[in-house]
Amino acid sequence: MGLHSSTHFDPILVADIGGTNARFALITGFDESSNQFTIEHNHTFPSANYGSLESATEYYLSTVSHITPKRACLAVAGPINAGQVHLTNLGWHFSVNDFKHHFDLAQLSVINDFAAFAYAAPYLDPSQNVTVKPGQADESANIGVMGPGTGFGAACLVRTAHSCAVMSSEGGHISLAAVNQLDAQLIQELKKDHPHVSVETVFSGPGIAHLYKAMAAVKGVAAKNLDAAQISSLANSGECEVCDATLDQFCDWIGSVAGDLALAYGALGGLYIGGGILPRMQARLLESRFIERFSQKGIMSQYTGQIPVTLVTQDNIPLIGAAACLHTSQQD
Repeated sequence: MGLHSSTHFDPILVADIGGTNARFALITGFDESSNQFTIEHNHTFPSANYGSLESATEYYLSTVSHITPKRACLAVAGPINAGQVHLTNLGWHFSVNDFKHHFDLAQLSVINDFAAFAYAAPYLDPSQNVTVKPGQADESANIGVMGPGTGFGAACLVRTAHSCAVMSSEGGHISLAAVNQLDAQLIQELKKDHPHVSVETVFSGPGIAHLYKAMAAVKGVAAKNLDAAQISSLANSGECEVCDATLDQFCDWIGSVAGDLALAYGALGGLYIGGGILPRMQARLLESRFIERFSQKGIMSQYTGQIPVTLVTQDNIPLIGAAACLHTSQQD
């Protein structure tokens, strides 16, 4: 295995297809000593410039015409059902089989962006990311990944002695639990607008505004019509006490959610947090009660206490995950 990976590596076409941008790259090698993939010819295009995924891919391959990849893995921000992929925001739709034949690929995998995050987890570079909670990772145990962004995503890298696989989940739609009295008051307010208060109701871009509105009601203050960016700005400038309390609560409460998911996934290999929101709240997250709330799990507090939590700020996660998805399947 060691020899094979250092002497010959068939290039992998990888892509991160989002509603705004399509990123493509070629993975041209894997270094076992550093556990890092070599990512080359990394190009990003506005997705809207192309009418289909095929035309965007054709354009990218024309820029690297000296290399013809025979294997590919695409990470997509959308559902994959029975080999059909819908990219809702773009109106792109494609069949995995048609795409494979069109580009004459021997191997093609299409995974969603959180599955890619889970595959990427063992290959992340510790020096590029932030330790939120120190701990002792079990190298052979499951790893959990989660993150608030446009919505809330969660997945688990399931590891056994012989292989690993990703379990995708709808962890963002589990009911949000109250741990203390403030949580309970906030849930009571949130229920007035949201019959099902899920994790995503609060932990997402729109969720910050939902939490602010509930916080204002609990504090007996009239809520203004603010979005997440305005709430962050007013909280950080010290102009709005309710906004400040909202972001503190966001960072504290997500500790409890992360602890719940770590328990559900058996994530003794570590929990990784990604998504677009928390990296921008890094200082506040590190000063919050995240660690305390993550570990506060009754008779299982010792279990959660040993799990390290990392805030992922490294770039190219979906590309690394796409590479790892194929690389991992080759190793088994």
